Amino acid sequence: MTATRTILVSGDHAAPAVAAATALHAARRGRRTLLLAADDPHRTLDAALGVRLEAGPTAYAPGLTVARTDEQAAFRRALDGIGGRLKPALDLLGADPLDAEELTALPGTARLALLRALPAADADVLVVLAPPPADLIAILALPEQLERYLARLVPEQRQAARALRPLLAGLAGVPMPADWLYEARAKATGALAEARAAITAPGTSVRLVTAADAHPFDELRRIRTGLALHGHRPDAVVVHGVLPDAAADSPDPWLAGLARRRREELAALAVACDGVPVLTTGPAETTPEAVADRLYGAGPGPEPYPAGPWTVEDRLASEGLLVWHLALPGAERADLDLVRRGDELVVGLGAHRRVLALPSALRRCTVAGAGLHDGVLAVRFAPDPALWPRS
Repeated sequence: MTATRTILVSGDHAAPAVAAATALHAARRGRRTLLLAADDPHRTLDAALGVRLEAGPTAYAPGLTVARTDEQAAFRRALDGIGGRLKPALDLLGADPLDAEELTALPGTARLALLRALPAADADVLVVLAPPPADLIAILALPEQLERYLARLVPEQRQAARALRPLLAGLAGVPMPADWLYEARAKATGALAEARAAITAPGTSVRLVTAADAHPFDELRRIRTGLALHGHRPDAVVVHGVLPDAAADSPDPWLAGLARRRREELAALAVACDGVPVLTTGPAETTPEAVADRLYGAGPGPEPYPAGPWTVEDRLASEGLLVWHLALPGAERADLDLVRRGDELVVGLGAHRRVLALPSALRRCTVAGAGLHDGVLAVRFAPDPALWPRS
């Protein structure tokens, strides 16, 4: 079975039309395609398709099924795993458990529903109408963050002390965690690993959608930086509402001037995107079929665009340093925040933050400085004489 090609479409109000067009294009090319609406409370994708999406897949066109994530069902599944474990504690407190009909999804459940849906998709191509870019970046970062919290709160090595638990409980004077806690941790770890594998798969990419009149340069720069910090890069930027070329020759001076300015802005955007394809749609394309024809034609469409590699450069012989190069296109020095903490490097870029485990060689070094140039963060490390192996 081949790996699923996953396209997460995120952006402004035109994202539903672009997502629908992308899925139709894949289905037209003979690929089994699933179009999924995630965190779409206003049913914007339903409006774009002219159908009502349900949690179960529904046939829409040859080779194309459509569905939506069900955060209510995801919330109930999560509680089912621990509901029985909580009953003794609720009985002790004299509290009545909630019935299934009383359960209402909590904020954030939509993110977990999407993470569950990504590895479960049975399709050649999965197109997701994803949440807006800021929320999508948080979702892409979530499995790694939750894995880190689980490792801290319920360390895996403690499970090996099962036979000693009664003795430890007697010595400590407090009850030790029960087996069900470790079982729940193992299930959660497995689910997070599946979600992370789907997110980081070579065939997974993000497609950004923005309006031609939105002057999106600064916003797209911040979005690209946030994606890059978590190891992702958009495969394309779709600009909708672009005026036709003929408008630049209009006898109306205002329209002609606007068309020329928009053409110049598109050219500047293409340069700023640094190799990421910029696709356009015009005011005339109002249906998913027309948008698909305009964006992709008969071609295969954009392919995943891998993020730049993060490599360690050996400058020990010449400068006595090791340099860790982190590709972060669009990053600006004013947004950068670096903190070394033990064997980790905390990288902050504006609203985005990630805790990176240092490569093994760098753990035996001290930070000697850092610099940001042309979208690449270079962090310099000097060997610590107390830790570095002697020649």
